Amino acid sequence: MANEYAENTTLRSPLGRVRGLGSAKGGTHHWWMQRVTSMALLPLMLWFALSAASLAGASYAETVAWIGRPWNAVLLLATIALAFHHTAAGIQVILEDYANQEWVKMGGILAIKAICWLLALASALAVLRIAV
Repeated sequence: MANEYAENTTLRSPLGRVRGLGSAKGGTHHWWMQRVTSMALLPLMLWFALSAASLAGASYAETVAWIGRPWNAVLLLATIALAFHHTAAGIQVILEDYANQEWVKMGGILAIKAICWLLALASALAVLRIAV
């Protein structure tokens, strides 16, 4: 009698066990990276918001000079890299969760990653062009 109950300790159906569908155990890294990038972006975005507010009445030359300062350029590059990485990872999760067809999911993920990489590259090159 005890043996009969021991066999039914799983919540997965026999068909589910045969198909092998279930957790791919790859979401933990993605989840942690979302948390790490969000925590790193908190002080960077606070710095950026305060800096942008202080530049509200500045001229073009003053703004370019501000970007040209080494410390500001490094922080701006870090903000750009982390923000685009965090954005791409977040939109990927949304697509994985809500896209019903595999081709929509894969195409969307590829498009988002390509767009984020291109925008991050263009932004970083703009900062480097001013700073160097």
